[in-house]
Amino acid sequence: MKLAVIDPGVFAAGVFWRHEPHLCIKTWLHGLLTPVLTEEIFEEYQAVLEQMKQAHRFTTDTQPWLEAIRTTGMWVDEEMIVKTLCHDWRDQRLIEAAVTAKCHTVIVRHRDVTVMEKPFGIDLYTPRQWLGVTRPQRRRLRLEAGPGAPKISPVPV
Repeated sequence: MKLAVIDPGVFAAGVFWRHEPHLCIKTWLHGLLTPVLTEEIFEEYQAVLEQMKQAHRFTTDTQPWLEAIRTTGMWVDEEMIVKTLCHDWRDQRLIEAAVTAKCHTVIVRHRDVTVMEKPFGIDLYTPRQWLGVTRPQRRRLRLEAGPGAPKISPVPV
């Protein structure tokens, strides 16, 4: 099972829209990816979902999404990294969670984060970049997404 830290903006975009972030979320929903979570990251998922919901006047019930990621994610207590790697402390937390979980993938929306040179051996991808390097998984996802495919989806995808 592949571990990845998913940026809260990617998670929220994947819930509300059907573009690359949604394909990343589908990978998790079909059991091909396990999200790495910390208490702070989960709280930010809640906050970003609520902000987007209010800003766009969506009526989507986000609680099933939060419950699904809460129960299927790998929870860690992040280790603080002394060296500052990012301008935004929220992005730094994503890298710290990956280091703690010994995870080698972080999926983020901010291109300024993805230009860093593999901090601690961690690959930083935008959703589009990550989907580009996971073609075998996407193929498998299409095959598994057929009738009768097991899903942990909180809502139809």
